[in-house]
Amino acid sequence: MTRSVFRFLSRQPDPVEIASATHVLRLPKTSDYRQWYQLRSESRAFLEPWEPTWRADDMTESAFRTRVIRNEQEFSSGQAVPLFILSREENTLIGGLTIGYIRRGAAQCCMIGYWMGERFAGKGHMAQAVKLAIPYIFSSLQLHRIEAACIPENHRSIRLLEKAGFQREGYLREYLKINGQWRDHLMFALLSQDRMPTKNLSD
Repeated sequence: MTRSVFRFLSRQPDPVEIASATHVLRLPKTSDYRQWYQLRSESRAFLEPWEPTWRADDMTESAFRTRVIRNEQEFSSGQAVPLFILSREENTLIGGLTIGYIRRGAAQCCMIGYWMGERFAGKGHMAQAVKLAIPYIFSSLQLHRIEAACIPENHRSIRLLEKAGFQREGYLREYLKINGQWRDHLMFALLSQDRMPTKNLSD
């Protein structure tokens, strides 16, 4: 355990692959571009209401390569663990989950964010991804607190967080700019000592 954390902080981390019998969470690779492009393109109308404004070049292969390089740099520096979610049986990209804003020192916390392709939404995939990420955050990264913020109208995300044991802590006015507008958010948090079984999670 201690050795794993030392490697994470020393900027020479081992590749991340968090897996169950049905799902795999791993760092993005440049070879993922075609799957990522197809999934994001077909899900654009579904995702845009909940995400920052998509840039004009967002879907280009060069922008994706830049994104992967930035992901690797953030992971190596201990700032974030950006993960793709794949269906293990078909090795199909279905979404993403980022463990970001990692703060060490006195805080020992992070924030998670996630997205799911439209045709895979509502089938329990994100619940399984969160179920895999929580023990990784508390055990491998040895963090104390996980935060998540969502728009009040995002009822599916709220249900997911509550079923995972997250507690609602506050209301943040104009917290993030989403789809071109400053939006209020609800703040949720899960502490290591509050962790509850997640085997019955569903989207």
